[in-house]
Amino acid sequence: MGSWQRLGRRLGPWPGPRLGRRFGWFWGAYGTSALGTWLAFGAFPLIAIRVLHAGPAEVAALSSVGAAVGALVAVPLGPWVEFRRKRPVLIAMDLVRFAALLTIPTAYALGVLTFVQLLLVSVVVAAADITFRAASGAYLKTLLPAEDLLVAGARFESTAWTTTIVGPPLGGAALGLLGPVATVLADAASYLLSALGIRAMGGPEPRPERRPATRLRAGDLLDGWRYILTDRALRPLFFNTAVFNALVMAAEPLLAVLMLGRLGFAPWQYGLAFAAPSIGGLLGSRLARPLAIRFGRHRVLVAAGALRALWPVGLAFVRPGTGGLVLVTGVEFGLILCCGVFNPLSATYRLQRTANDRLTRTLSAWAVTTKACTALLTALWGVLGTLLGPRTAIALAGALLLATPLLLPRRPAPLPTEPEPEPEAEEEATPGPEPSRT
Repeated sequence: MGSWQRLGRRLGPWPGPRLGRRFGWFWGAYGTSALGTWLAFGAFPLIAIRVLHAGPAEVAALSSVGAAVGALVAVPLGPWVEFRRKRPVLIAMDLVRFAALLTIPTAYALGVLTFVQLLLVSVVVAAADITFRAASGAYLKTLLPAEDLLVAGARFESTAWTTTIVGPPLGGAALGLLGPVATVLADAASYLLSALGIRAMGGPEPRPERRPATRLRAGDLLDGWRYILTDRALRPLFFNTAVFNALVMAAEPLLAVLMLGRLGFAPWQYGLAFAAPSIGGLLGSRLARPLAIRFGRHRVLVAAGALRALWPVGLAFVRPGTGGLVLVTGVEFGLILCCGVFNPLSATYRLQRTANDRLTRTLSAWAVTTKACTALLTALWGVLGTLLGPRTAIALAGALLLATPLLLPRRPAPLPTEPEPEPEAEEEATPGPEPSRT
């Protein structure tokens, strides 16, 4: 008991420093939309299979093609958003996702739902999601001082893992009672509530730098990638993130085939093996800030990034029975714990390292690349799983992951200095209702 008390004293009081009313609205909006997403987890494939009687190829296309085309559609949105105020963009992206998802229960009620509509909605939602993430990162940097960005990142990370734990069981119950279309409706409603929460924030937003009065050129679409690749600190972190995420996600479908097929695990056991370890994400996000204070941000970033790469190879040794279930749960817990530490540090470093006038384009390029790599490697590992077998393909992904720490930035780089942003006009700074402080 004494060791836990000492750990609690080192972590400090929960929930930590107060970040203000406006951040509270922003945080709440994120949590609401994240919960809606997890409530509807797996709803699109179920609708395709049960309602539209789609085959395996169509279901695979719904996941991979939708994400890939959505990433492509999002490419020109980064430069477009860069020179606009971000809060209206965030509200617009939430409303776009709300409207797109709402078409599915509407078409279902009218009896006109088609697979093409599902595919188009997945593209629109993927593109809006990338744009929202890029704009939200840029907006967060204007909302909080630099010293509070890690605290905010840790809170977002802990919220993400909390919704991962809570959402799928609730969504599964709703799927059983009400069907997949109802969970899509709940997801749509979560984006509407998110838009209302961001609208209620009020307060000023810095005026972006004015763009020269020229039309958007083809070369402007590559500005985000150009900025990343010429920065000696962002470049290795960019490649590490894209490759690591893609390899981890590429092995997930093969692990499902292995566990639910050849090894005979029940669906509830498979779900438990991935839901329970999400507690590690809560713990990791809670540890990120005190570890960074004690040992230094760069040292903890590199250590957590290296440690997270050691776990996935263990999934190749899963066996049937209780021992196999414990192995998968333990591996996933270790992986998620390290990711819970790494992710907020990485996100904060990326925000602080990137110049304000390039931030949206950089974050958009980052998200587009990550989604495209994931879609590509998932398709490739599906072929490898067919040719070599699921276990061998999982082992290959794990072995390649062991090399990803070589892509982490080896030395800390000085952060750029930013000029103070120009505040927006008073008439646009309408305050929202006063909630309790976070």
